[in-house]
Amino acid sequence: MDKITVTSPLLPPLEEVTPYLEDIWQRKWLTNSGYYHQQLEKELCKYLGVPYISLFSNGTLALIIALQSLELKGEVITTPYTFAATAHAIKWNNLTPVFVDIDPNTFNLDPAKIEAAITEKTCAILPVHVYGMPCNDKLISQIAAKHNLKVVYDAAHAFANKENGQSILSYGDLSILSFHATKAYSTIEGGAVVCKTLEEKTKLDKLKNFGFESETEISLCGMNAKLNEVQAAFGLASLPKVDESIRARARVAKLYDKAFSKVAGIKILHRENNVELNHSYYPILVDQEKFGITRDKLLAKLQEKNIFARRYFYPLITEFDLYKRYCGLTPVASDISKKVLCLPIHAELTLAEQEVVISTVLLSRRAEKK
Repeated sequence: MDKITVTSPLLPPLEEVTPYLEDIWQRKWLTNSGYYHQQLEKELCKYLGVPYISLFSNGTLALIIALQSLELKGEVITTPYTFAATAHAIKWNNLTPVFVDIDPNTFNLDPAKIEAAITEKTCAILPVHVYGMPCNDKLISQIAAKHNLKVVYDAAHAFANKENGQSILSYGDLSILSFHATKAYSTIEGGAVVCKTLEEKTKLDKLKNFGFESETEISLCGMNAKLNEVQAAFGLASLPKVDESIRARARVAKLYDKAFSKVAGIKILHRENNVELNHSYYPILVDQEKFGITRDKLLAKLQEKNIFARRYFYPLITEFDLYKRYCGLTPVASDISKKVLCLPIHAELTLAEQEVVISTVLLSRRAEKK
């Protein structure tokens, strides 16, 4: 049987990409805020319903420079249940990460735990919309306002996601996106910072281009984090395909919901009716006592069938040697990290393939019980 992967990139038809490439070759403008770079920023603002976007060569640099643009000093409260880039961006800015536990239902930073972690050194909160599930921005914003803190959202998973019809990219002071090939929408590699004012965008644009004010003047200590024209063109060719891709992912998620919602020992991520997701991920939690086998044993059984699920996020950030000294009490995050398994979900996943995934999960449990 062919490999069933946890995700698959959204690829526009090659014949639709070729005219972009031919035009780039004619223009001979390959990078440095080129024609298609500028077009993609405009189209993304329109599609996402946000005022300003600054494109980056990847999401990690977008987050590093987003924090840099705010000129922060001190401690940043964040979650241990995330990808390493979240914490790395804090460290790259010579800031100190402070890890706070997560909500057991959303897997996001728990607002009820934030205030206890605030000190006189705290300068910002960096929540993550885990699997694209919206954080409780109302409570987080109230806490931030009370203590005069900045809020930067790691929205790497949250392309096109909405709450009550509003883009969750409007939350906080800044939001960052990843356009990596594994995401619902990609520019192969890439990222963006969503901001609210032209002044903020101008500063971000300078920071990603060495800090140049003009050809002869540098006003900021920036770096090279620009998105090139080929990737911008890929993004433009992909954008019209996103909605159908998300609908296909939603159909996959709905079938998983039906298959697993009443299975003892499997917990699916609860999704509110007022939330629109891009369905980039389908996480389940495997309870060994109720399900009969461990998460890792289930993963092995899936791999035997050439099904490649992923323990996302495992291990916790605070279990890496680099971050162990920042480790606080995060029992909920620790428990979820040991149980989580993301099943294959993407627009190209066929019904037959998905049925193999579902039957393998269910039969793994029955086989163990025998």
